[in-house]
Amino acid sequence: MDRKYLLTAFGYGLLGLVLGIYMAASKNHGQAVTHAHILLIGFVVSFVYAVCHKLWLTGAIGRLGAVQFFLHQVGTVGVVVGLFLLYGGYANEAVLGPVLGAASLVVLASMIMMKVMVVRTRAT
Repeated sequence: MDRKYLLTAFGYGLLGLVLGIYMAASKNHGQAVTHAHILLIGFVVSFVYAVCHKLWLTGAIGRLGAVQFFLHQVGTVGVVVGLFLLYGGYANEAVLGPVLGAASLVVLASMIMMKVMVVRTRAT
């Protein structure tokens, strides 16, 4: 699982950097919020989860770990796509607000699941 998280972290990192370079080159920083969320919940949080799996959750992760990984990815993609559409002017806030709220709650749920897995792991 640590490798899955590491690979997705670097995928989000590349996406965030490409968007940042595009904004700098075009001098249009309208997607700065999207850029920040890609890098924070996509890259940084995924990287931290990879480290947690590598250092503390080295045993079998079971169903909770698989569900947690899936939820983190779904929530992150939902936030990123929703913000991209919102700040790009492709859809209005009345439509995207509930989607962004739900996606944010999914990311929160996945973080709670990660904490539960870490708490359940015996200290070495």
